[in-house]
Order: sequence, then structure tokens, then C-alpha cells
Amino acid sequence: MLSVYDLTCEYRRNPIAIEQQQPRLSWKLRADTRGVMQSAYRIQVAQDPEFSKLVWDTGRVDSDSSVLVEYGGKPLHSRSRYFYRIQAWDAGGQSSDWSELAFWETALRHDEWQAAWISSSCRQAEEAEACDYMRHEFTIGQDVVSARLYVTAQGLYRIYVNGLTPDDSLLAPGWTSYHHRLQYQAYDVTGLLASGANALGAMVGNGWYKGNLAWEGKRNFYGDERALLLQLHIVYADGSEEVVCSDDTWQCSNGALQRSELYHGELYDARLEETGWSEPDFRGEQWQAVRIIDREYEGLVAQESDPMRIVQELQPLQLLTSPRGETIVDMGQNMVGWIRFTAQQEAGAIIELQHAEVLDRDGNFYTGNLRTASQTVTYICKGGGEETYEPFFSFQGFRYVKVTGMPAEELLERMTGCVVHTDMEPTGSFQCSDHMLNQLQRNIVWGQKGNFVDVPTDCPQRDERLGWTGDAQVFIRTAAFQFNVAPFFTKWLKDVGADQQSDGAVPHVVPDIPGVGYGSSAWGDAAVICPWTIYECYGDRRILESQYNSMRAWVDYIRAQGEQEYLWNTGFHFGDWLALDGKADSSFGATPNDLIATAFYAYSADLLAKTAEVLGKSDDAEAYRELNGRVVHAFRAEFVTPSGRVASQTQTAYVLALMFDLLEERDRPRTAAMLAEHVRASGTHLTTGFVGTPYLCLVLSRFGYTELAYELVLQKEYPSWLYSVSKGATTIWEHWDSIKPDGSFWSDEMNSFNHYAYGSVGEWLYRIAAGINLKQPGYKSIQLQPHISGQLSYVKAELKSMYGDIVSGWRRDDDGAIQLEVTVPANTTAEVVVPAGRRDITEHGTGIDGIEGVLEVSEDAKRVTRLKLGSGTYCLKLSASREHCDEAMPEAAIRMP
Repeated sequence: MLSVYDLTCEYRRNPIAIEQQQPRLSWKLRADTRGVMQSAYRIQVAQDPEFSKLVWDTGRVDSDSSVLVEYGGKPLHSRSRYFYRIQAWDAGGQSSDWSELAFWETALRHDEWQAAWISSSCRQAEEAEACDYMRHEFTIGQDVVSARLYVTAQGLYRIYVNGLTPDDSLLAPGWTSYHHRLQYQAYDVTGLLASGANALGAMVGNGWYKGNLAWEGKRNFYGDERALLLQLHIVYADGSEEVVCSDDTWQCSNGALQRSELYHGELYDARLEETGWSEPDFRGEQWQAVRIIDREYEGLVAQESDPMRIVQELQPLQLLTSPRGETIVDMGQNMVGWIRFTAQQEAGAIIELQHAEVLDRDGNFYTGNLRTASQTVTYICKGGGEETYEPFFSFQGFRYVKVTGMPAEELLERMTGCVVHTDMEPTGSFQCSDHMLNQLQRNIVWGQKGNFVDVPTDCPQRDERLGWTGDAQVFIRTAAFQFNVAPFFTKWLKDVGADQQSDGAVPHVVPDIPGVGYGSSAWGDAAVICPWTIYECYGDRRILESQYNSMRAWVDYIRAQGEQEYLWNTGFHFGDWLALDGKADSSFGATPNDLIATAFYAYSADLLAKTAEVLGKSDDAEAYRELNGRVVHAFRAEFVTPSGRVASQTQTAYVLALMFDLLEERDRPRTAAMLAEHVRASGTHLTTGFVGTPYLCLVLSRFGYTELAYELVLQKEYPSWLYSVSKGATTIWEHWDSIKPDGSFWSDEMNSFNHYAYGSVGEWLYRIAAGINLKQPGYKSIQLQPHISGQLSYVKAELKSMYGDIVSGWRRDDDGAIQLEVTVPANTTAEVVVPAGRRDITEHGTGIDGIEGVLEVSEDAKRVTRLKLGSGTYCLKLSASREHCDEAMPEAAIRMP
């Protein structure tokens, strides 16, 4: 039985406010037999759920496409809902029923904005940072059929309709390159309106727009005035429409939220609350008229990525009393978000929550690594009963909370940790027989959650929290295993292009913060690596189209930098940041910056050539292939000896030369052996920093040293990934020794305990240990090659791809036999690479020639068997005891970014 399920439009389920005139539709197939491929599909799109008003009917289309299929019907109207359904046929001609209905709604056209930007007129100089409260009342005299609310702000806003929030999204409108792009959100508020009097209320805080950002207390990077823009479209039963806008009839006031800063927390005086301020029939005698400010609608875009939400709630683990006598709540997990607490105190009582990631070695509350970020929530009680509070416009990075003003015995039951991040769909899981490695995987996931708060930040706790480009590019492939990050990076990469300089230089951080800088290798290369990775992982050709000019501008910028055209040997570079082989008092690694810069120059030129080829830009493809060749030649002349040795004998130098194919093919095996020897001579420890670490284990596996890579990943002594786990880490650290063996700290100045860059090893866990890899973009064709190690007894990973669930796992039985479990989604095929001869492979006692779903079988001289499998779940048994985990990997398995 064939069925169609999980319909999405632009990666989202039933989205509101889609700007694209050709939105892309995706679906998945489910079948109760193996080897199912789609042979045809039919899409119908209508303006009514009965499909009597069709705007597009493809008829039967002979195609196996089911991912990101472009809408090709009549032009779409703005602010309109379109229903769609899909039918599919398998290779045998059997058809599915129509899928369940799904829909998307189009966005507000740019010329339909008519609201005014409004700002509070109530702030006094000493109250400059108090948050704004604004409200408006209006009357409805007819039955409402539908109502859509479109809102944005200069700052962060919280919107209310008749006292209720329209959904659970937070920290809107998010962070973009505000000078170029400002998101607005759309809400379905039909069910919140009532006949008669209605009210709209809004709170506006500083947020990223004008709050404290980066270092030295700087603020107002985008503007010095908060403002709100709001437009409510109401459609009545008689077909008429009314538009309610932000304008000069709105009123404003100060309120209970006296201060809110992303870094510093909030001050909320509940005694100043005005009950019912966002509801109708409120009498606010002290409220004043708002001011209209001069701002155009230019740059307004509909919400592009998933919104931020409370995605998870945690209960405290334990209550601690420090040697200093501090009352500390341990949440048990380094998290990002805030505490929701309930108190019952007398009026004027002050409750203070201060947040920190770790305790010092004596068990005292430690905030040194926060630098100037205070991360403190202060609440002044109004009295008279229980009061519950959680922050509005700030978030904290913390595990521990120091509490004053509340009875200690009440804390555990009155506090809840609210985990806040971009609400990406979870797509991956990894587990194995080693509990510390499982904890490392959890740490990687938590690092991503804590640092994907609308932009890919470097840390979520100190006075920084910026979108560092280098961190994003080294982690993006791991990120795409764990969550669906296509919408997240689609939005962020548009800001990369928007903030790119006229000469092509890419900022170190995006959105750009003046003074941080531009143009470092490996950091700016995010402009090329990230779009290509999204294309690879999701089959998203459009992201290459939209980012192509940015990608090309970056490579052309590099070309103009070097003293020689094909070397990059000028300018500032972070290099192998925080590598252990650098000077003791330096953050820079020992690998020469010009070697790293030229290596990434070659890599980006290579990816740009591939991008041009995908897009049909043949002249560009040829030009950038030639450029890549010239850069590779220059790299060899400058950084490789005549005998083929990499002149800089660091782990990162070896890794980049091998990963990016910068050496003559004959020189690669010897260089890989030198890398392996370097690792062994270091006591099976790494010395790499941000640049070398992501590729280290991938390169070892590519050249036949997977067992060594396992030893490296399972190493528990410093420096290693599991060292932090042994010290109790629940997220990834910024430094290999953020906490030293004696319990002291690396530094106060730059020591985040939630910094995902070194979590890039997650890619190796999924692609090599579990063996999930792609052969065609979007996992249309899959390679499953789990690498079986004597150091573990089982490994299993799952990935929810655009086609469905992929599973790859292995387990060693007591008799030495290996059990393989693989799942191949419908409408895909997989090549399964098995370390056994074909006669040693069975499923429930049946040899491979009799296994349903096996399409092709080949065996090489080393008794490695390749099975081409159709869709379905397979449980294969390998009776052969000889393992091949140290055989060199196929080029395609490792070469992709």
C-alpha cells in the first residue's frame, strides 16, 4: 500500500506568509513493501479545501521528484491561503490515494503596507532603557471569517490580542542585518477576536537592535530608537475587509519591565503592573499618544526561518549551598533560555536570579567567564498571592542559578528551566556502546541548541553571542545531521550576502558588528561552504542560485588579496584558532596562516566551480576549475617540498592538504601516514584548533586509519573530546582545557563552556562510525558504510532526510558475528558497503541472492561487498570475523564538505 505523507512547503508544515511566487513542495512516501520508487506524481493546488477552485493541476507527471518541487500554476495572490494535495505512483503503476490536505499562505505584498512606525513618547532620560508598552482599541461589528496580524519592530516585541499572545514564538522579529533586512511575522488571530470591543497591546524592548552588543558596553549599532509596525487584516462574512494599523491613535506608557538586555537580564517591578492593559475597556489615565517616526518599508521580509520558542522544559537537579554560603540551584544541564519561577512574598520583596555555567573548584558560584554580562533577573514582588515570572526579551546561558530573596526549601519545586532556541525539527540521533561517547553526542546536540538562537552564535552566555562565520562553517555538516537547518541557514546566508562588502569581503560575524572586522580565511569561506553544504544535504538548488553572487564575490576577493595571484599571503587571519601547538600565551596555532588561507582559497574555488556547474554556468565553471588548479599548483610550490612533504609539520597542515586534495596523488598516502604518526607520537592526542579539528578524523578514515580515529575520539585524557566529558561537561567547551586537570580555569577572558565548534566531530560519528553518507544531493542516493571497530560493541544512527528515515547501525554478537540494521526510505536507493564476502551475508538465514530488495551485488578482492538496496528495513548478519575498518574510504565518502 503506497501513501503520501509529511507534506511541506519551503520546508515548513502549513506556513503562513510565504514570499516566494514559486514555493517548493516536498513530500514523503510510505509503503509496506521493499524497493519502492516513485514513478509519477500529481499535485493539485486550490483556493478552497474542496478543490473546486483549482489554480494548479499538474496532471500525472512522470518523475521521481518528491523534494522541493516548484509551484508552476497561476500567479499567487497576496495574503491568500492555498491548499494542496499530492498523489503518487510507484514503479509498478500502483497509485496512492490523495494525501491529507496541507496549505501555505502567501505574504503581504510590499505595496500593501500602510501602517505607520510608532514609538513611545513616555520615556524620560533616566528611563531610557525601560521597555515600551503600547496599546490600541477598535470595534468589530460583524462576523469575522479570518484575521491576519503582521508585526515587526526595531527591537524585540511581544504582541497581545485581547490580552492573549497569538502563538508561542519568542524574541521576534529575530536578528538580521537590520540596515538591509528586517523580518516581520504573520499570525492567524481569527480565534482571538470578538464581536464588539477589541484591543491590541505590544511590549517593545532593546534586543539586538539597540541593546548592548559585543564588547566595551557598546550599543545602538542599528539605531537609537525602538519602534513598532503593525497591520491587522480582518475579513468579514460579507466579504468586506478592514485594516487596523499602528498609527497616531495608539497610546503608550511605561510599565513593569524596567530593564531588559540580552546580556544583562531583566528588572521587573510587579508593583507597576497595570491589569488589563492589553485588553479592551482599559482605562489608562496616564497613557499618552505615541510618536510617528520616519522609516520606510524598505527591507521588510516575511519570517524566513523557524521561530524561536520554548522547546523543552527542565526541572532542577539539586539544591546546593556553596562554601561561601550561596544558595545555588543546579539545573543539571548547561542550557540556554531562562528560569520560570513562582514566588509568594510580600510587596516590595526583591528576588534575584544570577546565572552561571560552572562552579569553581571549591564549589562557589563562578561568573568570571561572563566578562561584563551580568545575566541577572531581578523581580520585585507586588504581594497578595502567588506570582509567576519569566523573562521577555533576554536569555541566559547557564547550568547554575544563584538565588536570593526566596526560601531555599521552595526553590526546586518553584523553578522550571525553559530551553529556548530556534525551533528546528530534530532529524538525527546517534548512540553507541560507550556511555562517555554518548554523552559527547548529547553535548554536541545541546551545544547546537544553545547557539542556534536565530543566528549561529559562538557562545550564549558572555558579552558576545555573535554570529561568527568560521564557527558556523566548521559545524554546519554536523548541524544538518542533528536538525533540519535548511531554513535557518537560508535566512542567515542572506544576511551574509547583505553584509558582504563591495569588494567581496565577508564579515567575521554576521549580522555584522562594526569594528569586529572582515576578510579572514576559513571565516569568510562560510559564504561558499555553507550554501554548498545545504545543497548537498537537502538537494536545495535554489540556495546556490540565491547565494551565487555572494559566493563568487568572496572568491574574487581572495584572488585580489595575495601578493601573488594564486597565494593568499596577506591580511589578518584567525588561522587554526585555539590550536594547542601554538605559543603558550597565544590563541593562534602553529600552522602558518598563509598555508591555511591558500588551502581554503583552493577549496572555495573548487566549490564555486561545482556550484557554477550545477547552475549551468559553464563558462564560470571552467574559469573557477582553472583557478582551483592554479591555486593548488601554487600551494604545492610554496608549502610542499620537492620530495612531496608538507613543509609545515602540524596536524592541521597535513589535514588540510589531504582534505582539500592539495597534494599530488602519489604523495597523499605518505602524508596520511605522517599525520597518523604525528597523532600517535602525541600519545593519541590531537593538537588541532578550529580549522583542523573538523577534518582530522575524516582524513584519517579516508586514508585507512579509522581505528586510529576511533582511538582519538575515545581518548579520555587531555587533550581530547572526552576529557571535557570526564570533567562533567554537558555542552562543548571553547577550549580543550576550559577546566584544567587541577580544576582551575583556562582564563576568564575567553572561556565559554557552550561553544559548538569542536562538536564538529559529530559529522565523523554519523558519516564514518555509523556510516550514513550521501551519493546524490539530498540523500536521493545514499551510501551506508558503517565502520566496525573493536573498541565498541554497537553503533546506531538515524537521520530523517527529505525522503524519510535513514537508519544505519551495527552490533557485534557474542560469537563475533556482526548484525547490521539499515533502513532506506521510499523513493531512494542505497549502496551498502559490507566488510564481508557475499557468501557471509544473510538475512534471517537467507543468502543475499534471495533477499527481497537487493538490486545489485558486487564483491572486490578484499572481500568487501557492495549491495545496492531498494527502500525498506534490512537486518543483515555478517558471519565473517575479518573486519575492514582500516581500509581506505571511497573518495566520495569523505571528499564532500
